[in-house]
Amino acid sequence: MTTHTSHPDIVKRLKRAEGHLKSIITMLEAGRGCLDIAQQLQAVESAVGNAKKTLIHDHIDHCLEHAVREGTQSTDETIHEFKAITKYL
Repeated sequence: MTTHTSHPDIVKRLKRAEGHLKSIITMLEAGRGCLDIAQQLQAVESAVGNAKKTLIHDHIDHCLEHAVREGTQSTDETIHEFKAITKYL
């Protein structure tokens, strides 16, 4: 398993989203308004989406680029991996 320079930032984003999720649960349990809850859910969804996009772009920029430049895997394998990961964007 490799760690990239973007991973600490991704962890930070996900921990922030985790905090928001806990707040949303508390809001639901307290009977807060749907608009407030929907707003917070949107913020969590956006944070997770941005973390995912950062991770995928980092994988393409580093892992797949390295595989192509260094020849650590075949072109077919690299293309297959590229297609596989981009379906999550």
